[in-house]
Amino acid sequence: MKSNYSKTTFLLIGVFLLNFWGSKVYKRFDLTEDSRYSLSKTTVNIANKVEDIILIKVYLQGDFPAEFKRLQTETKSHLEELKSINNKIQFKFINPSEISEELIKSGLEPSSLQVQEDGKLSEIILFPWAVVNAGNKTEKVPLLKDIFSNSQDEQLESSIQNLEYAFANAIHKVISEKYKKIAIIRGNGELSDIYITDFLRKLNEYYLLAEFTLDSVSSQPQKTLFDVSKFDLAIIAKPTEKFSEQEKFTLDQFIMNGGKSLWMIDNVQAELDSMQQTGETLAFPRDLNLTDFFFNYGVRINHDLISDLYCSQIPLATGNLGNQTQFSQFPWPYFPLLNSKNNHSINNNIEAVNLKFANSIDTLNNNIKKSILLQSSPLSKTDGTPSIITLTSISETQKKENYNNGNKSVAVLLEGEFKSAYNGRVKPFKTLKPIEIGVKNKMIVISDGDIIANEISKGQPLELGVNKWTNQRYGNKEFLLNSVNYLLDDIGLLDVRSKKVKINFLDKQRAYEESKKWQLINIAFPLILLCVFGFFFNYYRKKKFH
Repeated sequence: MKSNYSKTTFLLIGVFLLNFWGSKVYKRFDLTEDSRYSLSKTTVNIANKVEDIILIKVYLQGDFPAEFKRLQTETKSHLEELKSINNKIQFKFINPSEISEELIKSGLEPSSLQVQEDGKLSEIILFPWAVVNAGNKTEKVPLLKDIFSNSQDEQLESSIQNLEYAFANAIHKVISEKYKKIAIIRGNGELSDIYITDFLRKLNEYYLLAEFTLDSVSSQPQKTLFDVSKFDLAIIAKPTEKFSEQEKFTLDQFIMNGGKSLWMIDNVQAELDSMQQTGETLAFPRDLNLTDFFFNYGVRINHDLISDLYCSQIPLATGNLGNQTQFSQFPWPYFPLLNSKNNHSINNNIEAVNLKFANSIDTLNNNIKKSILLQSSPLSKTDGTPSIITLTSISETQKKENYNNGNKSVAVLLEGEFKSAYNGRVKPFKTLKPIEIGVKNKMIVISDGDIIANEISKGQPLELGVNKWTNQRYGNKEFLLNSVNYLLDDIGLLDVRSKKVKINFLDKQRAYEESKKWQLINIAFPLILLCVFGFFFNYYRKKKFH
């Protein structure tokens, strides 16, 4: 008896010590195939930098269909993981049904989604948002990615794999100070502010922005060169006027000195507005005096236009209803939609990018590493210029055999030690020490200036990448933001964004068709098992006692 008491005592002491140790030591193990619950080093570092309380409000509380329960569960699991790293990261789930008007006023728009249950379609309204609060800083976090070209299951999968980036990015923005500087280059007929407003707003969340005009280089070249060197990145958005040799040399020396650059160039003059008024337009080469400039770095932007069967649509007037002009949407091959090959952190996990009158890019052999970030589909071709483009071609049946020269490059990343475009040449102006061979550097060249241009409605800029006629969303803003992040070496968050998570969704149609079968199995199988057990139990008792 005493021995039994001793064993019980030791067991109780052991259980107590195990619980005590467990309360002091916390460790989670991620056994999922895709490491879904393992946070990246970037996310861990961001979480560890939080010094004051951060409150995350998540508006996903309530009854949802199974698919959105998954999003709710995954969001909660991710936030618990962040809290386990730093308990200053707090969160709570809120039911939005009672405060929906308040949320809408604060800019949190609801989503209307189609749900299939028991073979029936129904519509639900939810607020797939979270809000990160830190002191006087607030950041909205969209939890549901709006990808028009994907199915609802694919949309949810993309949303779940985007959770880590969405929260890491939001926390990073509310706790970090901006210090890197971006110059928006002016002076050569670049896009006006209203057409790049939305993207600049997005950049302003991360970086310091300032306009920089190259006009002063003609009167104060030395000062202009010195002033531009203070910036980390130069953005050149659709210039329409020739660059002088002095301006080119200023940008060349900026690059040689380590300055990053993002070029969005139209080498052909072609605009849709003039076509919609007259029905046709003359597409002709645009001379920006940059051919030798880019050739030296290893790329050539051609004076052609890409025509792609995989394209977006344009609105055309098709008649009148009363006093109202009626518009219809028609595919327009000169507005290609580019699906990325996901071969780089810049283009991973983004929607199709929409371009307008893009040119093809050739890469040249030199010591610079070149990565093709965007290219046209296999069903594309190039049209030479000058040429007349007419809207009547919309009504013509496009033959696939004419579009067999595809995969034309339109966005190229260049990395390496650039050689000056003025190496061995007379310099346009004197400088103390012109750099002939630059330090290791990066630049991105895109053969479409409109990739950065947001649409305008009633004099107000719309969100970049959103078609104002169809509300379809494209990946223009994400692609450009990723490009800037990469050029400025903010690649940690890019790696987080490109993380892939495979979610296995239920086949709803099959589940509905087989529901009765599985209901019968769930009811009948336990009864059969119970009967079999009872039979053998009785048989055993009779055999043992008789």
